[in-house]
Amino acid sequence: MCKMNRRCLLSRAAAGLSIFSIPRMTSAKAHPARAMSNVYFTLGKRDGHWWLVNPEGKPFFTMGLNHIDPASLRYPENIDIWREKYGGSTIRWIEESVAPNLNEWGFNTVGWVQEVTVRRNGLGAWQHSRAFTIDEYRALDMPYCHLLPFTESHQWEKFVKHYDFRSDDWKEWCDYVARSHCAALSEEQNLIGYFYSDCPTWIHQRTANKWRGPIFDPERLKTEAGRKELRELAQSYYKTTHDAIRRHDKHHLILGDRYEANAPIATEVIEAALPFVDVLSFQDFRDPVGHLAEWHKKTGKPVLLADAAGIDWRSQEFFKPNNGAWYAETLLDLHKNPGCIGFHLCGAYQRNKARRRGLLDEMENPDGEHVDLIKRANLEISKKMESVAR
Repeated sequence: MCKMNRRCLLSRAAAGLSIFSIPRMTSAKAHPARAMSNVYFTLGKRDGHWWLVNPEGKPFFTMGLNHIDPASLRYPENIDIWREKYGGSTIRWIEESVAPNLNEWGFNTVGWVQEVTVRRNGLGAWQHSRAFTIDEYRALDMPYCHLLPFTESHQWEKFVKHYDFRSDDWKEWCDYVARSHCAALSEEQNLIGYFYSDCPTWIHQRTANKWRGPIFDPERLKTEAGRKELRELAQSYYKTTHDAIRRHDKHHLILGDRYEANAPIATEVIEAALPFVDVLSFQDFRDPVGHLAEWHKKTGKPVLLADAAGIDWRSQEFFKPNNGAWYAETLLDLHKNPGCIGFHLCGAYQRNKARRRGLLDEMENPDGEHVDLIKRANLEISKKMESVAR
C-alpha cells in the first residue's frame, strides 16, 4: 500500500479512488504530522463528528467483537473438530473460521481477543487467555486493537497487587512491554491502536480484590492535597506509558485504559490522561449511550465503547445468549454520537464454560436469532458509513 504523499494522491485521483480524508477531514491534533501520510489508522473530524480514518483515507466506525480464544474448541466433546477440521492450527482456525464469520456477520474489527479462562462466581476472575501473536493477527487480516499489559489493575483481577507507578522498576517494565509488543506491531497497518488496563481500579474495588484496595484511596480526594497527589500519580502513569509506546511505535493510536463507566471515575485521572491518549475508552453494561455522550461532552475527546453487551443477568440458565436487539439499538444510537468512534461487543466468538456466551456454541453452531440481528445492524451502519465517505 502506497503512502499518501503528493504523488500517491495524484495517482489515486487519476484512478478515481477516494482521497476524501485529505482535503475534507480535519486531522486530530494528536497526530498533525500524519495528515498527509495516513498509512495507519488516525482520527479525523467531518461536519463536527469524530471518526477513525483508515489507511485508505476513508472514515471508519469500528464495529468489533471481543474475546476470541481457540481453547473454546479444545473441550473433550469438541477437540475432534479442532484436530480434524483445523489440524490443530490456530492460524488455520483464524483463516477458515474466525475471519470469514466476522466478515459475514458484518464486523470490521477485532476489539480485544483475550478471554475469561475460569468462571468468576461473582468474586473475580483468573487471568484472561493470551493475546494473538503478530502472525495470528496477520492471518486475521482485518483491523484490530491490542491490549498492553503495563499493569494488572483490572477490576476483575484478584491475584496481582498494584504496581508503584513512580518506581524505576515499573518504568523499566513499561519500556519492556512496549519493546516486546509495540516494536513488533509498529508497522502493522491493520492495528488501530493500543489499550491499557481493562477497567482499572483507580478509586474503586471489587469483592475479589478488596485485599489490595484501589490504586488510590478515594477518601483522600476530600482534600486538595489528596487530589493533587492523584493528579501527579495519574500523570506519571499516563506519561510513562505514552512515552514507552512512542519510543517504539510513532504511529498507532493510544486508546488508553478501558474505564468502567458504572464505577467511580476520578476527574483527576481523566484530566491526567487527556494529553497522553487519543481516545477515551469505556466498558458499560448499563447505559453506554448516555455515559459516552456525557464523557464526550465533558472532554471533547473521541470516545469508544470498548466492551459491552445486553445480558439478562437474572437468568438462571447456564448459557446466557447475547441480545441482538439490544446490540442493534445501542449501535445505532452510538453512531449518532458525534464523539463516538465505535462499539466492540463483549459477545465472545465461541462460548466457553467460563463466560458462558458466544456467537457460536462449542460445536460451531451459530446463535441464529441474535447473530442475524447483529449482522443486520452492522450492515446498516456500514451503509451509513458509505454515505459519510461520499
